[in-house]
Amino acid sequence: MNEERKIEVEEVASVDAPPRARVTDAPPAETPAETMSRKRDYLEGFLKKQPSLTPPGEPGGALYDAVIDALKSIYDPEIPVNIYDLGLIYGVELGDDAHVSITMTLTTPHCPVAESMPGEVEMRVGSVPGVGLVDVDLVWDPPWDPQKMTDEAKLELGML
Repeated sequence: MNEERKIEVEEVASVDAPPRARVTDAPPAETPAETMSRKRDYLEGFLKKQPSLTPPGEPGGALYDAVIDALKSIYDPEIPVNIYDLGLIYGVELGDDAHVSITMTLTTPHCPVAESMPGEVEMRVGSVPGVGLVDVDLVWDPPWDPQKMTDEAKLELGML
């Protein structure tokens, strides 16, 4: 079944130009003043919109940020970096009545401040205006490792 295909070619002297498209239903062109007034309307609506309020106990809220600032004021005695950037704070939760629960660890269970650090965290966070009861839970699992540090802490220690 060997089928031969042939392509037919037709030569022409000229081709009529296709008709030009016409738009008869188009609205009249806007003037620059009309265009700008419409843009101002969009901008006005954008500027009137108010940001959503973050509850004080949520990340980004005033009380939560104040607790984080308090944690950042506590420095590890052996490493010149605060405990928050060092990655020792695993969790901060604010509950009802501004009850703060902090889950933290230390660089090693044999750390010389293992007995005093949780108490200092409780005292500093408890001194933040608006904070009620503070619970500090010292955990060893997962163990701390240098990858938990922020980039700022790594830069401070020459690890970046």
